[in-house]
Amino acid sequence: MIDFKSKLGRKASRHLKQEYFVWLTTVDSSGTPQPRPVWFIWDGDSILIYSQPGAFKLRHVLNNENVSLHFNTLDTKGEEDLIIFNGKARIDPKAQPANKTPAYLRKYRTGIKGLGSSPESFAKEYSTAIRIKLTSLRGW
Repeated sequence: MIDFKSKLGRKASRHLKQEYFVWLTTVDSSGTPQPRPVWFIWDGDSILIYSQPGAFKLRHVLNNENVSLHFNTLDTKGEEDLIIFNGKARIDPKAQPANKTPAYLRKYRTGIKGLGSSPESFAKEYSTAIRIKLTSLRGW
């Protein structure tokens, strides 16, 4: 269980609430880490990501639920605001579509429009939900 009341935990919580994207790292079939930036929301219990159904990250999650997530930092020396989570990812068939998830739309409506898409067409294209339960936190 992650202590979000500790100094590091409070910092991590701020990142979860404020950052626009997170780097999700899955592991491919050869054991090679595969990082990629993704849009996400933190619902206080887990991270929710929407994916295109044919994306490699889905195959990776199905074969190995262990993932890590981290944020960019503006600190050029890497001495501050480093937040790294480990978690267990799964496909969530019960998740509402992106266009029916108010927190997701609040956060990404402008980004969706910037893609030349509507919330409805985005939800059709990114129709597979990934839910990640965070298991550990490290950083400084």
